[in-house]
Amino acid sequence: MDQERADQNFTATSAVEADRVVVTVTGEVDMSTADAMFETGTRDGRPAATIDLRAVSFFDSAAIQALLRLAEHYGDRLTVLPSPQVHRVLEISGLSTQPWLSD
Repeated sequence: MDQERADQNFTATSAVEADRVVVTVTGEVDMSTADAMFETGTRDGRPAATIDLRAVSFFDSAAIQALLRLAEHYGDRLTVLPSPQVHRVLEISGLSTQPWLSD
């Protein structure tokens, strides 16, 4: 399923793999799209998630908030695959050592 908002560069698609939802996000995650990322990551009711942000070009504080909500929702069953831009934002925010952040 695609979640597209006013920003035509943003997409969040999900696929279920066994007990895990895999969410692939592209484009810019900001205050107008962050909720869509969160909703896509939680709507399938799976106990684990992988959030693939490797194609994300912009990530702001609203995106960080949505990511932290996903971390709270999934706990140690969350894996986040960051783009270099996302990794840099998380590093600046002091979140680069979180156990859910993959290299």
